[in-house]
Amino acid sequence: MPKNNYFLLRHGQTPYQLKKDKIIYPWPEPKPLLLTKKGKEEIKSIAKKLKKEKIDLIFSSDLPRTRQTAEIIAEETGSKIVYDQRLREINVGIFRGRKIKEYYDYFSSPEEMFWKAPQKGENLREVQKRVFDFFKEIDKKYNRKNILIVSHGDPLWLLEGKIKKKSDAELIKEKLEGKTIKIGELRKL
Repeated sequence: MPKNNYFLLRHGQTPYQLKKDKIIYPWPEPKPLLLTKKGKEEIKSIAKKLKKEKIDLIFSSDLPRTRQTAEIIAEETGSKIVYDQRLREINVGIFRGRKIKEYYDYFSSPEEMFWKAPQKGENLREVQKRVFDFFKEIDKKYNRKNILIVSHGDPLWLLEGKIKKKSDAELIKEKLEGKTIKIGELRKL
């Protein structure tokens, strides 16, 4: 049982989410993916809600879209931000800069994504380990704090699943049913 209260927030909308034929640019990005006007407005609305929660600390991925999201929240709540690379998006290795369909076609099944990694990339189990190691570290360090974690879709989905002790099969079912954390969505653990 965690010692702190945790909130998970996926970054706000970027131009990437508006594209139909998506190219994968997790990190490093050829140019920063920043929030759209709509993305900023969504996050400002969430920031007002989080102010009531008395957020003590914000931990955020260091990529531009999550930094921008965390900064909007911090401006409203007055919370300190700590950037951590372990909260970054999945590293898709050789598929960076290629169409997302090519990445998914690399795997014979959704289950294979948990243990098979593309060259120079990582698999879902590795992402889950890195974000859960981060979570264990901060939960050990802090006590009775309200902590916001700002990250990306897959890392947050995998972290929440690990904390709630979900199996790979349960996680895949969530993903296929579209029940993973959405762009600009806030969840309390």
